[in-house]
Amino acid sequence: MNSENFSLSEKIVSTSYVRQGSQARRSHEQLIRLLLEQGKCPEEGWSESTVELFLSELAVMDSNNFLGNCGVGEREGRVASSLVARRHYRLIHGIGRSGDIAAVQPKAAGSSLLNKLTNSVVLDILKLSGVRSVASCFVVPLATGMSLTLCFLTLRHRRPKARYIIWPRIDQKSCFKAMITAGFEPVVVENVLEGDELRTDLEAVERKIEELGAENILCVHSTTSCFAPRVPDRLEELSILCAKQNIPHIVNNAYGVQSSKCMHLIQQGARVGRIDAFVQSLDKNFMVPVGGAIIAGFDESFVQEISQMYPGRASASPSLDVLITLLTLGASGYKKLLSERKEIYLLLAQELKSLASAHGERLLHTPHNPISLAMSLDGLQAESNGAVTQLGSMLFTRQVSGARVIPLGKEQTISGHVFRGFMSHSDAYPCPYLNAASAVGITREDVTLCMKRLEKCLKTLKKEKKVAKSSSPVLPPCQEDTTGE
Repeated sequence: MNSENFSLSEKIVSTSYVRQGSQARRSHEQLIRLLLEQGKCPEEGWSESTVELFLSELAVMDSNNFLGNCGVGEREGRVASSLVARRHYRLIHGIGRSGDIAAVQPKAAGSSLLNKLTNSVVLDILKLSGVRSVASCFVVPLATGMSLTLCFLTLRHRRPKARYIIWPRIDQKSCFKAMITAGFEPVVVENVLEGDELRTDLEAVERKIEELGAENILCVHSTTSCFAPRVPDRLEELSILCAKQNIPHIVNNAYGVQSSKCMHLIQQGARVGRIDAFVQSLDKNFMVPVGGAIIAGFDESFVQEISQMYPGRASASPSLDVLITLLTLGASGYKKLLSERKEIYLLLAQELKSLASAHGERLLHTPHNPISLAMSLDGLQAESNGAVTQLGSMLFTRQVSGARVIPLGKEQTISGHVFRGFMSHSDAYPCPYLNAASAVGITREDVTLCMKRLEKCLKTLKKEKKVAKSSSPVLPPCQEDTTGE
């Protein structure tokens, strides 16, 4: 209520009570005023009542919620189900206009304000997470793969003759298909094995640039966050190379916002060389439903160019979800989650190393990967060819999600390209292994339960193999075995 309505309320309820309510209201409004004034994530998280008040205030600014509104167009924010309307806080119009996802909608001032504020708050979080010189970003209602495609399609207008994208190999289908969908030919550069780690082969990248010609290359498509034993690409060196050769550089930073190391690599790459855009997932970094990503960069005009490439207006759901989340957590709450994730990474490494040692395996040494870990499965492979894949099935049925078991020699064909040793990021990694990751939101209880169930699975598999061996028929010493003839 405004001040006039509060004054009128004093004629109905005790003045002291109304003034107390008015002061409470002003405390909510003060938080909203600071958000509008600064455009930054609040240091301390908001209460649900403040968030809901704010969203209600935004919603009444949209034409579909005007009292007495008369809509005669084809898109008037009409919703048949009241449940759907409540789910979206009655913010129905979405974001953007037909020509630009970042444009303001005349019929939806509240939704447009939501969009602008979300992009501003997210930019603040990217800076807080380590990329302090990032100039601009926007939330797009596409997952990471299609967001990368949008970046590649934008670069097509700048480099119309380019056919190729140079891509240090990472065995993840969506980032490979992103290049194919955009109409380009991925040039896969195999990684080099350094100890247990798979790292960027810089010399091979340089050879490919020389062989294909810089003018024929759309960009270098590098990666930060990845499954061990693959580690983040050598972003600084790649950035310097791209600047030297005048080749754009797009970084797949899918779940890298939660890692200070990944964000530092992007900051350093932009400082010493060239990074045109970096893309990150909303669900992996901010614990919201799947369906959104952040496209960010160091040149505001290029980021704006990418946003204008998106055809039509778009769903506001990802923007709404991440804004609610960040307002609720606050900057301090998000920083706390990042700190806890680092602590649990060390715990997970310690527990996995101890378990591996107890079963004659080892924790692979991958110090350059700040999120994912890998444990060898050599002993399991020696027991039986199918034991490694069987472990993966056992873990899944025992409700251990996210753990990946990687056998040797798997092949996968994607859009005509054959990947040997698929999922291991290498044609021939030396051993099978199991992945586990310490991602934002993980708890100590998750680690404890995972280790307990993994231990039980390993013991069960070994016991089964021993029983199988002991039940095999044994021939008398003097009897010749002719079963193989």
